[in-house]
Amino acid sequence: MKSSLRTVRLELAEPLRISRSTMAARDAVWLTVEHDGLRGHGEAVTSVYYGLGTETLLRLLTTVDLSRFPDPESALEALRVGESPLGDVPPAVTAAVESALLDLAGKRAGVPVHRLLGAAAPPVAATARTIGITDPGHAAVQARRLTASGFEVLKVKAGAPDPEDDIERVRVIRDAAPRARLLLDPNGAWSLAQADALLPRFADLGVEAVEQPVAPGDPDALAALAERAPLPVIADEDAVGLDDVRRLAGRVHGVNVKLAKCGGVHAALRIAEAVEGSGTALMLGCLTASSLGLAPAVHLADRARWADLDGHLLLARDPWTGIGGADGVVRAADRPGLGVEEVTAREDVA
Repeated sequence: MKSSLRTVRLELAEPLRISRSTMAARDAVWLTVEHDGLRGHGEAVTSVYYGLGTETLLRLLTTVDLSRFPDPESALEALRVGESPLGDVPPAVTAAVESALLDLAGKRAGVPVHRLLGAAAPPVAATARTIGITDPGHAAVQARRLTASGFEVLKVKAGAPDPEDDIERVRVIRDAAPRARLLLDPNGAWSLAQADALLPRFADLGVEAVEQPVAPGDPDALAALAERAPLPVIADEDAVGLDDVRRLAGRVHGVNVKLAKCGGVHAALRIAEAVEGSGTALMLGCLTASSLGLAPAVHLADRARWADLDGHLLLARDPWTGIGGADGVVRAADRPGLGVEEVTAREDVA
C-alpha cells in the first residue's frame, strides 16, 4: 500500500464562537491510500484544543508506515482488536488512517462501510445543528431557518461571560423554534456553582440535555453533578478515550464520542460496548470538517441516542459530498466504501 497527502483550507460560512474560542477556518489534511488500483480516503483536521497544527498533522501522517500489512483488511484487523499498528500517534491521526483503510476495504469488497461493520441497512439519523454564541436576534433567525429546512435538533453553544446572555439566547431560540429539541454545550465554561444555579433554568426552557457544563479534569465532580442535575448530563472533554468512558459509565447520562478524539470507528465501537447496559447513552459528535471527515461517523449513526454530525454543514463550501444533512438528516451512502466523492473531481468528470 502506498499513500499520499494533500492539505486544503476549510472556510466556515460564518465564524463559530464557543466559550473558549472563535473559529472562521481550519486546515484539513487528506490522506489517500492506494492498493491494487483502488484508493481510499481519510481526513484529519487541525485543532488548537488538541494541539494539532497543519505541520504536525503532515509530519505524523508522513511517518505512518502501512508497508508491513499486505492489504488494508489486515491493517483494519489490527485496529479492530485494539492493537496500535501506527505507533504512538494522536487519535485524530489513527482515525484518519482508519478512514482511508475502511474506504479502501469497502471498495475492494464492493460494499459500504456500514456493512463491513455489521449493519445491513444504511444508517440514517437526525443530526443536531449548532448555533454558536451570538446575539439573540441572529440566533432566532438561525433557529427559524434551520427548523424550516427540516432540523429537529438544535445545539446551542453557551459559556458567554455573562450567563444571562446564554439564558436569553436559549429563550429566543425556544420561542423561534418551539418544536425543536434543544441541546446545550458550554464546553466546560461553568463552575460547579454556576452549573447548579443555571441548569434548572435551562431545564425550564425545555433543554433536553447539556454537554460538559463544567471544566474537564474532575470526572467525579461531573458525575456528582449529573446525579443531581435536573436534565441529562453528557460528558465530552472528560470522555476522551475508553478508560475515561469506563470511569464514567453509569455515572453520567451520555458520552460524546468523536472519532478524532477517541481514535476512530473501532475505538468508538469499543466505547459503545463499554457503556452498553450501564444507563449511559452515546452521542456521536464531530469536529468541523468536510463530508469526508464526517462520513465514518455517519456509518455508525444508528448506534447513538444523539447525533451531532453537522461539521460539514458549517462550511462555506464542502469539498466532498455524499452524506446529506442539509435537511436535518445525515445518511450513510449505500455505495462501496465511505460513499463520498470529492466535488471538484466529480465536476471534472462531468
